[in-house]
Parts: sequence; C-alpha cells; structure tokens
Amino acid sequence: MPNTKNTKMKVAALTAAAAIGLPGLAMAQEVTIGVSIPAATHGWTGGVNFHAEQAKERLEALHPDISITISTASDPGEQANDLEDLVSQRNIDALVVLPFESGPLTDPVRRVKESGVFVTVVDRGLELEGIEDLYVAGNNHELGRVSGEYIRERLDGQGDIVVLRGIPTVIDDERVQGFEEAIEGSEINILDMQHANWNRDDGFEVMQDFLARFDNIDAVWAQDDDIALGVIEAVRQAEREDELFIVGGAGMKDIIKRVMEGDELVPVDVLYPPAMIATAMDLTVQNFVSNGPVVGEYILGSPLITPENAEQYYFPDSPF
Repeated sequence: MPNTKNTKMKVAALTAAAAIGLPGLAMAQEVTIGVSIPAATHGWTGGVNFHAEQAKERLEALHPDISITISTASDPGEQANDLEDLVSQRNIDALVVLPFESGPLTDPVRRVKESGVFVTVVDRGLELEGIEDLYVAGNNHELGRVSGEYIRERLDGQGDIVVLRGIPTVIDDERVQGFEEAIEGSEINILDMQHANWNRDDGFEVMQDFLARFDNIDAVWAQDDDIALGVIEAVRQAEREDELFIVGGAGMKDIIKRVMEGDELVPVDVLYPPAMIATAMDLTVQNFVSNGPVVGEYILGSPLITPENAEQYYFPDSPF
C-alpha cells in the first residue's frame, strides 16, 4: 500500500494540479476515462458517488474531448467485472478506481494497467505497490493526530475517554496510531477502544456498552461521522450530553451543520473528504490535457473543522 504519511505529491503531479479548472489543451482524439467506485452502501460512499457525478459533469463541459463513464459496484466481484467491461467494452484510456477492498481488486487493476491504461487509485491502496500511476487519498495518520491534539488541548491534557474504531484495516491502524501519538505523554486515559466498523448502528451499540460500564467519560473519539451519529443517539438516550463531547471524522453534512450551529456535544469535526474522488478525476484529466505527466502521490490534508471554517466544507446537496 502506498505510504499515506507522505503529504506531498511528486513535483510533476503537483505542477499539473495547478492547471485544474483551466481550459484543456487540444487533443488528437477523444479520451475515455472510466471511474469505478463502490455503490452508495453507507454515508461516505454516498458522498463519493455524488462528487463523482458532479466532477463528470464539470469536466466533460470543460473538456469536450473527454468522455467519462462511472460504474458503481456493490461488492468486490462486481467491481472486478466492471473493470473488465470498462477495458473491453468502453476501451478506456484511463481508470480512476476506489477499490471496494484492496486484496480482491489488486489483480483486476493490475490487468487493466497491463493493457496500457493510465491508472489512478483512490483512498484504498492496492496490496502490490507500483501498479498505479497516481495515488490520491486522505491522510489517515493526520486525521488521528488532529483528533488527538484537539481532545488533548480541550481536556487540558487529562481526562477519561473512549475510542470507537473503524473496520480492522491498515487505514484504521494509521488513524489510531496518529491519535495515540498525539495524546502520548499526557494524562489522558483511554478507558476502552472497540471497533464500530464505520457504522451508525454499531456505534450506537458500542457506545451504549461504554456508557453502561463507565460512570465518567470526558470525551469520545468516534473516528468517523457515521459512528458519531450512533454515539450521539446513545449519549442522548442515556441523558449524559452535559458530561462529554464527541469528535468524529470525514465531513458528513449533518455533523458539519452541528458544528456550524455551535452544538456543544459535537464542537468540531476532522475532514476526510469523499470529494477526493473529484480530485482524482481532475488530476487524471490533467495527465491528458497538461504539458507534463501527472504521476506519484497526492495526499489530502485533514484540517480541523470548527464553527469558524465549517461553512466551506458544507455541501447541503450531497447525501453525505
């Protein structure tokens, strides 16, 4: 998996990125780009689907010689079949793929690359490094670090907290590592840490258990906004809203709205944008319309979202 601690893209890609939004250069023939993403099975992937469609509309209007086909898959097998169709039926020149799962999609993406297609991998790296030309992702380590730094500062370096993790993956491990490094050396005590699978219902159940077992909780790191919604409901049912605060992550519009409105239970959020799919599509297009190649890694930051800056991250028309 590519190194997501790298916060800068190679110079060629960074230079090309500066041209995004400018009219494209003339091309000898039409370029077809396939975009393969998971179906909207939960909030974050719903946001991915929304931003992919928005980017397709914008890029095709800006570059008449660019044609973009978006396919969505409900499982790894369906996505692997979609990739075969994009090559054999659509004759794509480039692929932008957010793998449903890293392992099952590694060989299918490798086969696409071996057919001569420019490949951009988004968010979930493949198990074999070097297949893709371009890698675009959020910074998972930074998401954890920013969350931990906020909680540490808000609690003045001491207090009892609980942590709700995501799905057991490299992404989850990186987030937890960043968080633990941020609170290291403080007197913040993690009472317990459990997986909630980036799922609202699991977040509710795990938080109910924490509330039943611990009489005092000063803060909750929910790691993901879908989890955070379940945590909020559990805390309110237990009538313990005045005791603690919750830090989620991703940038769900419902959470951003709470932050904008000054909700004391959810004072901040940390960005892990589903709009990264649009960034990946922008950069892939630039490989064909700019003067130089676009290669390497492009790692997005994870800024702290506060009432002061929340409006710029709020997309009311998005499902997420």
